[in-house]
Amino acid sequence: MQIVITRSAQVMALLGGLVLCLLVGMTCISILGRALNTVGHGGMLGALGLWLAAHTGSVKGDYELIEAGIAFAIFAFLPICQLKAGHARVDLIAAALPARLNRILTAFWEGVLAAIIIVIGWRLSLGFLEKLDNGQTTFLLQMPVWWAYGASFLAALVAGLVGVYCALMRLHEVPTGKPHLPTGEGAEL
Repeated sequence: MQIVITRSAQVMALLGGLVLCLLVGMTCISILGRALNTVGHGGMLGALGLWLAAHTGSVKGDYELIEAGIAFAIFAFLPICQLKAGHARVDLIAAALPARLNRILTAFWEGVLAAIIIVIGWRLSLGFLEKLDNGQTTFLLQMPVWWAYGASFLAALVAGLVGVYCALMRLHEVPTGKPHLPTGEGAEL
């Protein structure tokens, strides 16, 4: 089971990273296209700038694509972050508590996070079905909105499964004291 969960989290992280790289490239092209639209009007540089602007320009609907892509990437990175205990932690009093109580608190918060991810995934599924039913599209690209909801829902589904797995593993750590998952690579104060 751990191999399937780990591979799923890794695949989602790679997909999220790929989407972010594509978004960065598109943003650079769009910004360059906008900048070239403002190049001066005289001489060789002006002619070159006008030619490049006419052939590149900004990317139509770049804000719409960024909005959808970032939403997916956020949910795509949640599983690996959850699995590697990469969330930021602020432990003001935990160091003074007994190890068993810290394990109980960790299991509790893992369960809370899993529940929150599941609720968000549920709401995304309802939004996906609503957007699929009503045929809503984005303003500039006329791209169906359900695509973004569907991609984010699938990533949230994997995040929810990983969250439940992590909560169960942390719960199993409470009586045994034997760690099944990393204890925290996140930032600590």
